[in-house]
Amino acid sequence: MDNLLDQPTDDVFMREALRLAQKAFVQEEVPVGAVVVRGGKIIARAFNQVEMLKDATAHAEMIAITQAEAAVGDWRLNDCDLYVTKEPCAMCAGALVHVRMRRVIFGCPDPRSGAAGGALNLLQMESFNHRCEITSGVLMEECAALLQSFFQARRRADVADA
Repeated sequence: MDNLLDQPTDDVFMREALRLAQKAFVQEEVPVGAVVVRGGKIIARAFNQVEMLKDATAHAEMIAITQAEAAVGDWRLNDCDLYVTKEPCAMCAGALVHVRMRRVIFGCPDPRSGAAGGALNLLQMESFNHRCEITSGVLMEECAALLQSFFQARRRADVADA
C-alpha cells in the first residue's frame, strides 16, 4: 500500500495543520495550525503560541514562515505553499505577501477579520508587488469544528468563573 505522503494532496497537508491546531487547543491557545510545503515536503510546522510566549505576533503562520525561511536559507518563499486551518489575519497575510508565498491554502474562512477574502483580501491586492494564489475550504468542516469547540469551552469557562 502506498504511503499517503507519496501522493501529497491539499487534504494530507491540511490534516497535518489540523494535528498542530489540536496541540494549540490542548495548550489553551486558539487552535490554529500551519505547515509550509516546498517540493511536496513539509519544511515548517507551527501552531498558535500567543499566550504561551506572551507575544501577539506568535500566530501559527508567522512561526511557520520563520521556520521555513531558516529551512530555505532565504526570506523569499516564492516556491513554497502555506497550509493553515483558518483564514489568515491581516498581519499574517501581509507577511505572506512580503515573503512571496506562492500559494495559501486555508480551511475555514474568517468573515470578520480574515485577510484572504473574508473581511478583505491582502493576498491579492493589485497594488502589491506579489499576489498569492488562494485555495479555501480545504477540510473546512473539521477546521471550523475545532475552533467552535475551543470557543464554546472558553465561553463555558467564562460563565463558570463569573
